[in-house]
Amino acid sequence: QVQLVESGGGLVQPGGSLRLSCAASGSIFSINAMGWYRQAPGKQREFVAAITNSGMPNYQDSVKGRFTISRDSAKNTVYLQMNSLKPEDTAVYFCKADLIAYSELRKDYWGQGTQVTVSS
Repeated sequence: QVQLVESGGGLVQPGGSLRLSCAASGSIFSINAMGWYRQAPGKQREFVAAITNSGMPNYQDSVKGRFTISRDSAKNTVYLQMNSLKPEDTAVYFCKADLIAYSELRKDYWGQGTQVTVSS
Protein backbone atom coordinates (compact mmCIF):
# COMPACT_ATOMS: atom_id res chain seq x y z
CA GLN A 1 0.00 0.00 0.00
CA VAL A 2 1.18 3.48 -0.89
CA GLN A 3 -0.18 6.67 0.63
CA LEU A 4 0.34 10.31 -0.24
CA VAL A 5 -0.58 12.76 2.49
CA GLU A 6 -0.75 16.49 1.81
CA SER A 7 -0.63 19.27 4.38
CA GLY A 8 -0.21 23.02 4.55
CA GLY A 9 -3.36 24.34 2.93
CA GLY A 10 -5.50 27.06 4.42
CA LEU A 11 -6.90 30.55 4.07
CA VAL A 12 -4.56 33.37 3.10
CA GLN A 13 -4.98 36.96 1.93
CA PRO A 14 -4.03 38.00 -1.60
CA GLY A 15 -0.29 38.54 -1.79
CA GLY A 16 0.32 36.06 1.00
CA SER A 17 2.24 32.78 1.05
CA LEU A 18 1.64 29.15 1.86
CA ARG A 19 3.82 26.06 1.77
CA LEU A 20 2.30 22.72 0.86
CA SER A 21 3.91 19.41 1.72
CA CYS A 22 3.23 15.91 0.42
CA ALA A 23 4.78 12.83 1.95
CA ALA A 24 4.69 9.46 0.25
CA SER A 25 4.82 6.35 2.40
CA GLY A 26 4.35 2.61 2.15
CA SER A 27 5.90 -0.12 0.04
CA ILE A 28 7.80 2.20 -2.29
CA PHE A 29 10.57 0.83 -4.47
CA SER A 30 11.37 4.04 -6.31
CA ILE A 31 9.84 7.43 -7.06
CA ASN A 32 10.19 9.17 -10.39
CA ALA A 33 8.48 12.53 -10.76
CA MET A 34 6.35 14.15 -8.06
CA GLY A 35 4.07 17.07 -8.64
CA TRP A 36 1.08 19.19 -7.82
CA TYR A 37 -2.25 19.66 -9.55
CA ARG A 38 -5.22 21.79 -8.56
CA GLN A 39 -8.93 21.83 -9.14
CA ALA A 40 -11.10 24.89 -8.69
CA PRO A 41 -14.89 24.62 -8.29
CA GLY A 42 -16.54 23.88 -11.63
CA LYS A 43 -13.22 23.42 -13.41
CA GLN A 44 -11.09 20.51 -14.51
CA ARG A 45 -8.02 19.47 -12.59
CA GLU A 46 -4.94 21.21 -13.97
CA PHE A 47 -1.20 20.82 -13.75
CA VAL A 48 0.62 23.23 -11.46
CA ALA A 49 4.20 22.03 -11.07
CA ALA A 50 6.33 18.90 -11.11
CA ILE A 51 9.87 17.87 -10.30
CA THR A 52 11.84 14.90 -11.61
CA ASN A 53 13.95 12.55 -9.50
CA SER A 54 16.99 14.50 -10.70
CA GLY A 55 15.50 17.76 -9.43
CA MET A 56 14.37 19.30 -12.71
CA PRO A 57 11.27 21.47 -12.14
CA ASN A 58 8.47 22.32 -14.52
CA TYR A 59 5.70 24.88 -13.97
CA GLN A 60 2.41 26.00 -15.39
CA ASP A 61 2.92 29.43 -16.94
CA SER A 62 0.52 31.18 -14.54
CA VAL A 63 2.58 30.23 -11.47
CA LYS A 64 6.10 30.76 -12.83
CA GLY A 65 8.01 33.20 -10.67
CA ARG A 66 5.54 32.82 -7.80
CA PHE A 67 5.59 29.10 -6.93
CA THR A 68 8.63 26.94 -6.24
CA ILE A 69 8.59 23.16 -6.15
CA SER A 70 11.24 21.23 -4.28
CA ARG A 71 11.83 17.71 -3.14
CA ASP A 72 13.48 15.81 -0.30
CA SER A 73 14.14 12.39 -1.81
CA ALA A 74 15.35 10.94 1.49
CA LYS A 75 11.93 11.70 2.99
CA ASN A 76 9.89 10.92 -0.15
CA THR A 77 8.43 14.39 0.23
CA VAL A 78 7.64 17.16 -2.23
CA TYR A 79 6.96 20.78 -1.32
CA LEU A 80 5.24 23.66 -3.06
CA GLN A 81 6.15 27.13 -1.84
CA MET A 82 3.46 29.51 -3.04
CA ASN A 83 4.14 33.24 -2.88
CA SER A 84 2.22 36.27 -4.14
CA LEU A 85 -0.97 34.27 -4.03
CA LYS A 86 -3.95 35.47 -6.03
CA PRO A 87 -7.67 34.73 -5.65
CA GLU A 88 -7.48 32.68 -8.85
CA ASP A 89 -5.08 30.31 -7.09
CA THR A 90 -7.99 29.17 -4.91
CA ALA A 91 -8.48 25.44 -5.42
CA VAL A 92 -8.01 22.02 -3.94
CA TYR A 93 -4.37 21.09 -4.46
CA PHE A 94 -3.52 17.46 -5.12
CA CYS A 95 -0.15 15.77 -4.92
CA LYS A 96 0.79 13.16 -7.51
CA ALA A 97 3.68 10.71 -7.48
CA ASP A 98 4.88 8.64 -10.41
CA LEU A 99 6.36 5.67 -8.61
CA ILE A 100 6.99 1.96 -8.49
CA ALA A 101 5.73 0.10 -5.45
CA TYR A 102 7.03 -3.35 -4.51
CA SER A 103 5.22 -6.06 -6.48
CA GLU A 104 3.46 -3.39 -8.57
CA LEU A 105 3.90 -1.83 -11.97
CA ARG A 106 4.89 1.80 -12.30
CA LYS A 107 1.84 4.07 -12.00
CA ASP A 108 0.55 7.37 -10.64
CA TYR A 109 -0.63 7.77 -7.07
CA TRP A 110 -2.69 10.69 -5.79
CA GLY A 111 -3.17 12.35 -2.44
CA GLN A 112 -6.52 13.30 -0.99
CA GLY A 113 -6.10 17.02 -1.63
CA THR A 114 -5.72 20.10 0.52
CA GLN A 115 -7.79 23.27 0.22
CA VAL A 116 -6.11 26.57 -0.57
CA THR A 117 -8.30 29.66 -0.36
CA VAL A 118 -6.99 33.11 -1.27
CA SER A 119 -9.39 35.80 -0.13
CA SER A 120 -9.49 39.07 1.74
